[in-house]
Amino acid sequence: MAQSKELYEAILNGDSKKAHAVTQAAIEAGTEPMTLISESMVPAMDEVGRLFEEEEYFVPELLLAGRAMKSAMELLRPLMVASGQKLSARVVIGTVKGDLHDIGKNIVASMLEGSGFEVIDLGADVSAEAFVAAVEERKPQFVCMSALLTVTMPAMKTTIDALQTAGLRTRVKVLVGGAPVTSRYAKEIGADGYSENASGAVGLVRNLLKEA
Repeated sequence: MAQSKELYEAILNGDSKKAHAVTQAAIEAGTEPMTLISESMVPAMDEVGRLFEEEEYFVPELLLAGRAMKSAMELLRPLMVASGQKLSARVVIGTVKGDLHDIGKNIVASMLEGSGFEVIDLGADVSAEAFVAAVEERKPQFVCMSALLTVTMPAMKTTIDALQTAGLRTRVKVLVGGAPVTSRYAKEIGADGYSENASGAVGLVRNLLKEA
């Protein structure tokens, strides 16, 4: 389908205006939202992740691709809600309490959404209580936490402990990441997984879904 290819290329090239226009044209032509997601958006974000891993793309390209993907999702999401269609899984994401850095978290959120997941982005400086409230209210399958400062890393364990206390820990898989975070630390605090980059986080969510 020509429009699917155009949307793929618009996201890959970080062209928000074209992504929006092509998506609008596809909707008017009767294309199903999930068709655009599965045939254009997911493959495009997979390719963006591959290019990033091979150091052909860098943070600016990831941000632009994520922005283009979001411009398409803004049109598709209301149609999916109206028709009762659901994305493959729901993810709550945020940067932990005391940490205002959000670029890495934003990239992960964009790539998850572009890969077909529903993302609830809580922003930065998110308290353990806010994560717990989001899990109670939105009932996600995954919680993703980011920390960019060594001093804020303990907030990840605080959040995991809060989920345990609230009786919610077994309902969600908790994934962590960020510059100072390691796989060893993730195991120490009881997280279910760790990724050092955005494309790895998407792959981790997919693998855990398959196991489930």
